[in-house]
Amino acid sequence: MRDLRTYLWGALALVLLALPFYLDRFWLQAGLFAMAAAIAAIGLNLLTGATGQLSMGHAFFLAVGAYSYCVFAADPTTENGHLLTGLGLPSWLAALLAVGVAGIAGGLFSPIAGRLRGAYLGIATLALIFIGQHVLFNASDLTGGFNGRSVPPLDLFGVAFDDTQTVIAGVPFESAEKLWYAALLALLLCALFARGILRGRPGRAMNAIRDHRIAAGVMGVPVARYRASVFVLSSMYAGLAGVLLALVFQRTVPEYFGMTLSLEFLAMIVIGGLGSVRGAVIGAAFVSLLPQLLTRYSESLPLVTAPGTGAGGIAPGEAARYLYGAAVVAVVLFLPGGLSRLHLPRGRK
Repeated sequence: MRDLRTYLWGALALVLLALPFYLDRFWLQAGLFAMAAAIAAIGLNLLTGATGQLSMGHAFFLAVGAYSYCVFAADPTTENGHLLTGLGLPSWLAALLAVGVAGIAGGLFSPIAGRLRGAYLGIATLALIFIGQHVLFNASDLTGGFNGRSVPPLDLFGVAFDDTQTVIAGVPFESAEKLWYAALLALLLCALFARGILRGRPGRAMNAIRDHRIAAGVMGVPVARYRASVFVLSSMYAGLAGVLLALVFQRTVPEYFGMTLSLEFLAMIVIGGLGSVRGAVIGAAFVSLLPQLLTRYSESLPLVTAPGTGAGGIAPGEAARYLYGAAVVAVVLFLPGGLSRLHLPRGRK
């Protein structure tokens, strides 16, 4: 018999492809948010899980990707009293350039990343969050200040990923439905690329650096170069996730790209499993979907109050942080390899 996992993965692929025909906008946006988070988590897992470099500034590179896309793709306009800079480039080119800019930002920081490790690198990357927040709130001509700026829709191969309805099989496709397939393809390519790295020679070198830096250097692994290169690659993953988040939300707001988001990404890779692509996806789905589910069903859950009511209960976002904080503790104590260690059953061959 064929491996049972082949059938399960095939069924999962069919379900994911069919979901836009059946789900409403809330669930599609939740799924899009989870896919964007998964892309960023894969990049962070390459850096922290596989190479052992602690980064607390991942949200900074998401912000670089999101706002770079806005600047490259938008036309000069005025919003909330701010004259916003825009280059008016084709949106597909703007997305590629935004990922490149995130990589350049990572490259500028990579000499530091190549020489620091552990808590020292974590503190250094944490500084990026504070620098980024200051720039995002004060560079009003680029970011729109506190209120952010609107995001131009993506236009790819003549398809506009906006709210213009396109009827397919009797189902009206708007921005969420169209973006679903683009995000699914991006996640698949990012996951396959990261998996190839981890299973090849670079992955073995990264794991050697993580396990014993000095021994890896003695074996001929260029430790500083690998650390710097992985930091750049992780930044590009985050930049792509930032572009996708901007397209989903249709507006970028500086407050979102703060330290809380970086801590959530660390929780994702710990819960899912350090050094595992599948673990990054599982952890991203768990951490990103949990607050949205609690918000959706807050009226039916005990001790959870609906957002904005402030009446005798815990806000969904705060409750979600308690729950995935408890999940981090449980994983560390009882399942050190993360949820990715829970293998699917195999059929007989």
